[in-house]
Amino acid sequence: MFSLKPPKPTFKSYLLPQLCESAFALQNRGEIVVNEVNFVRKCIATDTSQYDLWGKLVCTNFKISFITDDPMPLQKFHFKNLLLGEHDVPLTCIEQIVTVNDTKRKQKVLGPNQKLKFNPTELIIYCKDFRIVRFRFDEAGPESAKKVCLAIAHYSQPTDLQLLFAFEYVGEMYHNLAKVNGIDPGGGGSGIGSTSAQQTPLFETYSDWDREIKRTGASEWRVCSVNEGYMISTCLPEYFVVPSSLADQDLKLYSYSFIGRRMPLWSWNHPNGSALVRMANIKDVLQQRRIDQRICNAITRSHPLRSDVYKSDLDKCLPSIQEIQAAHIKLKQLCVNEPFEETEEKWLSSLENTRWLEYIRSFLRHSAELVYMMECKHVSVVLQEEEGRDLSCLAASLIQVMLDPYFRTIVGFQSLIQKEWVMAGYQFLDRCNHLKRSDKESPLFLMFLDCVWQLLEQYPAAFEFSEVYLTLLHDSARISLFGTFLFNCPHQRVKESTEFAISKNIQLGGEKGLRFPSVWDWSLQFSSRDRLLFHNPLYVGKSAPCVHNGAMKSFKRSKKNYSSTLRGAPPALKNGIIGEQEFLPRRNSLILKLKPDLFQPAESPGHSREQFFRDWFAKPVDLHGLILPHLSATQIKLWKLCYFRWVPEAQISHGGSVTAFHRASVLADEVDTLNRNLRHCKSNPSSQGPCTELDHSRMYFRASGFSDTSGAPDFLSSSFPFFPVGNLCRRSILGTPLSKFLSGAKIWLSTETLANED
Repeated sequence: MFSLKPPKPTFKSYLLPQLCESAFALQNRGEIVVNEVNFVRKCIATDTSQYDLWGKLVCTNFKISFITDDPMPLQKFHFKNLLLGEHDVPLTCIEQIVTVNDTKRKQKVLGPNQKLKFNPTELIIYCKDFRIVRFRFDEAGPESAKKVCLAIAHYSQPTDLQLLFAFEYVGEMYHNLAKVNGIDPGGGGSGIGSTSAQQTPLFETYSDWDREIKRTGASEWRVCSVNEGYMISTCLPEYFVVPSSLADQDLKLYSYSFIGRRMPLWSWNHPNGSALVRMANIKDVLQQRRIDQRICNAITRSHPLRSDVYKSDLDKCLPSIQEIQAAHIKLKQLCVNEPFEETEEKWLSSLENTRWLEYIRSFLRHSAELVYMMECKHVSVVLQEEEGRDLSCLAASLIQVMLDPYFRTIVGFQSLIQKEWVMAGYQFLDRCNHLKRSDKESPLFLMFLDCVWQLLEQYPAAFEFSEVYLTLLHDSARISLFGTFLFNCPHQRVKESTEFAISKNIQLGGEKGLRFPSVWDWSLQFSSRDRLLFHNPLYVGKSAPCVHNGAMKSFKRSKKNYSSTLRGAPPALKNGIIGEQEFLPRRNSLILKLKPDLFQPAESPGHSREQFFRDWFAKPVDLHGLILPHLSATQIKLWKLCYFRWVPEAQISHGGSVTAFHRASVLADEVDTLNRNLRHCKSNPSSQGPCTELDHSRMYFRASGFSDTSGAPDFLSSSFPFFPVGNLCRRSILGTPLSKFLSGAKIWLSTETLANED
């Protein structure tokens, strides 16, 4: 393989690159090469070919790969995904494929099973993660280039769910009677560490739900198995939680009146007894009032104070999935607009016009208002939505992140997604558009991650995970290997995988369908070293180690585990019940302000809610209690790492939030090292020298020694750990304009003649 640096090649080799013969020795289980073409040029910049890479373009049933021996220009760091190479793009991450012929001045957006009447000289791949990847076929065989383009178009736009790569991957695994890398694909996988104690509950079994009931103290609720075998509803999990006062026979009878037969689902219980419940609309108008009253009565009886139920109609309070999709398209156009520098003057107004941040603020505000109802008013909240599987996923998850510190840990956050999204029937297949049916696409899951990032940005010490973790979680939804984000509901996984198993003569035994790899097994994607980037160095756990008289102790906070508004509460405030003997004034307690609501009319709801928020923001934040979002225009920000990581012009060398992340990691590592040395000295008083437990660091960036004054590494930039060069080709800097293409304008080609047309 040779590398061409001059703009015009002076020599053409017809020998196949030797590196390509062995490059796919490390391909994934079940992955097959569909088509390939040699002597392909990956464009790094459009104004010069000096930095272009030469290699082989390969299409498999899982991804497109560019294999080269040439080093990436200007690159000083690469964050490696074990499933994907440096230049790879998963097929499910491809949004649009455009082929171009310079000579005939033609271009074509390729769909599945379409014909290509001209030989392409250029291929442009538009990705769902805002990347644009561009290849040139000047030195490649014209027929080979055409075939690989058609293969990419065909395999990136499957017409059937069973054509996705995950089925081939798992099918081969079952045939080989082996486990993937020693990990059971059906298991929850360890969140970050390697111990089984850190397993993420999948909520596929009765016991997972029962443990969650006990964890939240929901004593008046029970696990229901009426849908076992999906006998009642195909879009509900087999096991879910309902009020103890509702009998199975009543649930079967009422289910016919709900859209999709989606009965009310319990999500979470507040320590004061208030419950969070999700419910679809009742389609039977004649029975609506009676059934609604019966459900609300059952929820009321499950509350220790027998408080009323507050219902929130999310379809009226929040933007629709169509509005969210429209905002996302505008955001994508803005973030990859070209030329970037020409939009600088009107960029903020253009960002506002997308309405993306406005919708982020709407979800955070409404979730905070519902938190107020549960926290201050002590009432149960019912989230009502037409089908109960879109907006309610987002709202229910945000409420729990704000109220429960467990869901701000890595394992807790993963269990939250399993419970409120995967098992509750969020339609990942349709909303992520894995099968390219754009009429149902909507980035609700991305909006949820963005909302969580806003909270992480405002309260960095309250979250165990980092923004790198959130970004990679978003990327994982675009990899067609994990069953976590592949289906519309658990029943679809069972049905489709069972049919696939029968067609492939796979023996399932007693299993309910094939067991797909879980995204929570991060070892399938990243090394243990790279997974350290998931940890937030600013996170303050429930207990902090300290030294007293030379002895290691654990300093435990005396505040309530959940809410700062309950500190100073009377002892009788247990399970939400307040005894009359405890109605004496207590200093620094908000209970005094809540008591009148129990017996007499209070101030207007709006005034009371505003007072609650003012009081909360006036006090120090309990990192292990309630957190509420700041909603001012300066506090709701654009998630730059997620949306700008592929934009070279937006990168700040040695700048951005990563500089603070780096320094905090080094300081945290110094503290951890000091603690290990103290423990070592205590256990071995006669030993000399520091402890050598260097591999126990939980930080990606480590201190080289105490009082480390070394600067940040050279490879740090605002896009860390991602690298934009070669992933987004932009005109004059590195580029192709997605915005003008989406609005119907001609594709900006790389030749000088066509580039000057505009």
